[in-house]
Amino acid sequence: MELAEGPLAQALGLMFRRSIPEGYALAFPFEAPASRTIHTLFVFRPIDVLWLVDAEVVNVERLRPFRGLAHGLADTVVELPAGAAAGVEPGDTVEIVA
Repeated sequence: MELAEGPLAQALGLMFRRSIPEGYALAFPFEAPASRTIHTLFVFRPIDVLWLVDAEVVNVERLRPFRGLAHGLADTVVELPAGAAAGVEPGDTVEIVA
């Protein structure tokens, strides 16, 4: 688990990375729940995205490379390699361990 803390790390996310290791996760922690938008412009692989509020999954999406766009309410967003969120559903809880 890597934390994307700060404006630059959050703006870059997984952009420009040629590969995403199996078991990898990138978490974007925010101060409070708000509408958060995730895009995959310059992301070379499909990704799964979790939107969390107080560690509870609110939304789960699979985004295509370069063309994916989704949003949801979250105080934390987690980006994962495609397939890593298989079986995760709204209402599940996620513990962020960095």
